Amino acid sequence: MIIEKRNKEFIIRIPETVDTEEIQDFVNFVRYKELTSKAKKVDQSVVDKLTEEINKNWWTENRSRLLND
Repeated sequence: MIIEKRNKEFIIRIPETVDTEEIQDFVNFVRYKELTSKAKKVDQSVVDKLTEEINKNWWTENRSRLLND
């Protein structure tokens, strides 16, 4: 693998022997880092509250399907 930096960008050369799925996972991770690099830092309690709300909404919408009510 070769990594070059040119004009504020990185160029990564990966041998064709590397599994395509592994490359896609890597690209997805880099994209995630790019998208979140400028995101505002959020307190963990806010994340926890949002997660709880999402889970509650999901359960409300899927309860009958999963429990066959």
